[in-house]
Amino acid sequence: MQTVVARAHGDPLAEALELTRRLKLPHMRKALTDLIPTAKAQRWDPAELVRVLLAEEVAGRDRANLITRRKSAGFPAGKTFGDWDEELSPIPRPTQEALKSLEWVRRRENLAIYGPSGTGKSHFCEALGHAAVEAGMIVSWFGIEDLGALVRKHRADDSIARALTRVVRSDLIIVDDIGLLPVSPDAAEGFYRLVDAAYERRAMAVSSNLAPAGFDEIMPKTIATATVDRFMHHAHRVETKGESYRLAQAASGKGVTPFR
Repeated sequence: MQTVVARAHGDPLAEALELTRRLKLPHMRKALTDLIPTAKAQRWDPAELVRVLLAEEVAGRDRANLITRRKSAGFPAGKTFGDWDEELSPIPRPTQEALKSLEWVRRRENLAIYGPSGTGKSHFCEALGHAAVEAGMIVSWFGIEDLGALVRKHRADDSIARALTRVVRSDLIIVDDIGLLPVSPDAAEGFYRLVDAAYERRAMAVSSNLAPAGFDEIMPKTIATATVDRFMHHAHRVETKGESYRLAQAASGKGVTPFR
């Protein structure tokens, strides 16, 4: 049966704009006013005009989704591979490239990156997180004590399991800066619960001043053993060595802008 398209009763462009508003096509609506004169002047095939308008809508939605995923990840500092110096990093170049490929995330494997303060652990993890977001993945970022706050928030109504179910919808979960201070009992519980919920279901990355085998120095041994056992079963280990790049920059006067 042939489809009958209703003719415009007034200004066709105004009606088209109203239709894009009703259909919730904001990016197409934004492009429509500029593209119609261009299509007329260049005598585009009608199908080409439709294709370009749909492409504008898709590209606009992709940009909006990227912004939403980046915001919901909760990254702390906005550090990406754009300001990462792979030559100065103590992580071997082949290892950097393999991790940046994100294949380990797609395989639902884990990453333990550990070493002294100032050797780029947090920067590298955050840059990996941004790369994952740009690849269309969902990422969640936590400090270790954020997990303690999560446990306390949901303890009253025993809803921590539901909260963690939402977290493990992420493709990559990053827990940063373990080992600087003793871990509170709530944070240790939250860390174990998260690792257990994500086990063989989602990829995790952990940065720490301690190797995972030393987590029992900062949290109860029973919880540490169970957590490390699950986390390290499918984990890549990366140790960063050397002196703090922050101290090196401070010593060379590069940590501040000189007075004039």
